[in-house]
Amino acid sequence: MKRSISLFFLLFLCQAVTAQDAFQRFQFDPDISYDPTITSPQDYLGYELGAEYTFHHQVMDYLRLLADESDKITVQEYARSYEERDLNYAVISSEVNQESIESIRKRNLELADQPQSGIQEDQKIIVWMSYNVHGNEPSSSEAAMQTAYYLVAAQSDEAAEWRDNAVVIIDPMINPDGRDRYVYWYKSSQANILNTNAEDLEHDEIWPGGRTNHYWFDLNRDWVWLVHPESRGRIAAYQQWMPQVHIDFHEQGFNNNYFTMPGTTPRNHELPDDYENWADIFGRGAIEKFDAAKVNYETRERFDFFYPGYGSSYPSIMGGIGMLAEQGGHSRGGRAVETNDGYILTLRQRVYDHYKNGLSIVNTSVENREALLQYFADARSQSTQKGNTKVYILPDDPNDYTYDVINMLLSHGVEVERATEDFNVRDAYSYWDGSASGRSFKSGDFIIKTDQPAHLFINTLMRRQLEIRDSVMYDMATWSVPLAYNLDAAWTQRSVGVSTELLTENLLNPSGLMNQGAEYAYVVDWNQRNAPKALSKLWDMGYKVRSAENTFTKDGRTYSRGSLVILLGRNYERIPQIHEDMEMLAKEAGVQIQGFDSGRMDEGSDLGATSMNPVEKPRVALMIDSPFSSYTAGQLWFLFDQWTEFGIDRIRSDNAGGLDLTEYDVILMPGAGGIDRVINDALKASLMEWVSNGGVLIGTESSGSWMTSDESGITDIAMASDGDVEEQSDEIDPAAYTRYEDREDSTGLRRIPGSAFRAHLDTSHPLAFGLKDRIYSLKFGTDELVPAESYHSVGYYTQEEVLASGYASQENQDNAAGMTFAAVKDMGSGKVVLLLDNTQYRMFWVGPARMIQNAVMLLHGF
Repeated sequence: MKRSISLFFLLFLCQAVTAQDAFQRFQFDPDISYDPTITSPQDYLGYELGAEYTFHHQVMDYLRLLADESDKITVQEYARSYEERDLNYAVISSEVNQESIESIRKRNLELADQPQSGIQEDQKIIVWMSYNVHGNEPSSSEAAMQTAYYLVAAQSDEAAEWRDNAVVIIDPMINPDGRDRYVYWYKSSQANILNTNAEDLEHDEIWPGGRTNHYWFDLNRDWVWLVHPESRGRIAAYQQWMPQVHIDFHEQGFNNNYFTMPGTTPRNHELPDDYENWADIFGRGAIEKFDAAKVNYETRERFDFFYPGYGSSYPSIMGGIGMLAEQGGHSRGGRAVETNDGYILTLRQRVYDHYKNGLSIVNTSVENREALLQYFADARSQSTQKGNTKVYILPDDPNDYTYDVINMLLSHGVEVERATEDFNVRDAYSYWDGSASGRSFKSGDFIIKTDQPAHLFINTLMRRQLEIRDSVMYDMATWSVPLAYNLDAAWTQRSVGVSTELLTENLLNPSGLMNQGAEYAYVVDWNQRNAPKALSKLWDMGYKVRSAENTFTKDGRTYSRGSLVILLGRNYERIPQIHEDMEMLAKEAGVQIQGFDSGRMDEGSDLGATSMNPVEKPRVALMIDSPFSSYTAGQLWFLFDQWTEFGIDRIRSDNAGGLDLTEYDVILMPGAGGIDRVINDALKASLMEWVSNGGVLIGTESSGSWMTSDESGITDIAMASDGDVEEQSDEIDPAAYTRYEDREDSTGLRRIPGSAFRAHLDTSHPLAFGLKDRIYSLKFGTDELVPAESYHSVGYYTQEEVLASGYASQENQDNAAGMTFAAVKDMGSGKVVLLLDNTQYRMFWVGPARMIQNAVMLLHGF
């Protein structure tokens, strides 16, 4: 025993010495002379970079200190996070350039907007470096401080040349909420004696981790969609600069070597052909530094840049060279960790590697300044546009997500025009089936021409299907905007001859109160974009609300199923203020409200009919913590907390066994793996009894699959994989003989990597109220439900040509055809809802989002 203890402490001593040696091995260019009036990160923080993790406010304060001490750097705040942390970027260049920085910026924008204007002889190259978009990949923000210090204070000829020829923008921390969540957790868990065992508490981050922002969203998937303030502020700043070069610094698992450019396939074939060559040139610049420092690295075998919402891909579709750097370490890296080959990877090295790569990016940019500026100009010109689409058309529909899309496009510098007269298109292509036919459009419809500098961005976002040459991809296979938002859009290969006006301001969904002072009732049509928010506010104000089971018509206008009816007679005590309340509600919720002086309708149900179902405010529990997905949980939380402004309770899975089910009307379960670990047989039985007594149990994604007969047995709904659809062949699967080297590639044939499937909705069911009868459902897995009379198939895939966009093998398409993905099972007085596809993925694939709002807010009333 004594011998074992001695070896134990000897091991720790050796690890501590090895970690300390890292500070000697990985030094930040000590031979360079630095301006003595400029404070180094070490002097400011009181410790060497890599010895500790630095809080958000310290990183930002250090950049501001540099700006106070030097004329070579300025700092600009561009956003505030949900938790009120400031996000800033630093602009670094020579004193002379700083004196005319606005002229430099405007000249660069002129090149972006008018690429034919040409490149000035002394035009500066704009290099943007982004750090710490994932909060638990923390070494990059540490490196950002050292990189900024070098660029400002280094007195070498090389540094002076960089400052003279480039404007370097450093965004040191894209995700401050997530980073501080990680750093606070880490500091509360670290031991005095350095522990490099990856299994130790210090290396085992708790749910939901620091990767995501306040709402548990991955901000590295939000560069395009701009759901969050961090992204909106950053892109507003980005559009003011439009850099030629951008690199996004990340971390990956601690057993991985440093990844530098170029990456792997699939690639976005809309990009200029020379992009791959430039990615390789930049990668080789970093490799030269890593070879000299004997740092392990890899290229080409991993990380594709197909999905446009990354920090490594968005800059490329804006005409620049977008790149990725991945350092081994991640959340389990701690201050030092032992890798699978016995190496001690230290935080100091992780900072050093990012620092060296960052400087190499600046160096390569300056060395190739004129050629990179020319690449940028060419990418923004029509010379690199591929395909033959001339125009995309979005019909003006203020009740769906059209205005969300238009505002998003405007934020990215896209020119959007609006027709000022009706017009016809001979070959308008349909997103539903790809067919072309003549189609009429109205005055007010939106026109997006590809003959503009943002054509790369437009085509990447708006094409129904991008070319895919590799079925194995890191993220999703489609993000086509009209499909994601379920818009009735079109495209054409012809120029459109119609008078238009250029949009210059964001659009607002129409709102207002018609017939204020109504004598009988007020109605909010449920097909409006913000109708669920209006219902939430009505509940908060104490109103008794009914929801229409059927459509009804008055004075030529038909109101949709689900429409909200506020009867004055049922809210008699509120009559003195109801008219003012409705006016305020219309404004705050962004909806149109119609007043009625009589309850008699021209067609359909009268306003006082029994089919106008009372809907009371439900008490809702959202299950969180392991094993539930923090991503899906965050999306659901955001959908209700931000978009709907409806409060829900987030219940940790550890507390599920002691949860008083009678306190809740709705229980919402995000996707999860291993649900049986937290829901045992006794709790399962309690849930089934609770449903029978009137509860609504909702399972999304894998939690929906878990509620089937072959998993939990909560319902008798069968999975299609049970073999009920078609008898499985007894033949041996040819995939069993797949060569080892080909196994990874063949997985793309088996999985569905986020693809759009064409589907139908039963809009007569409350789960689909407010939706169109055709929808694009985003499918990731291969789970489907077998349609049966014992439950309601509210959402089901088409029988033919089920794949609208993305990738799925023919076998997976055939298996899904006609199968159900959205189901409601009546059980006693309650309901079980199974939503096998994510209805609000990343809050951009939101075409089906109303289904989850209906499930939570309406179903308990029907």
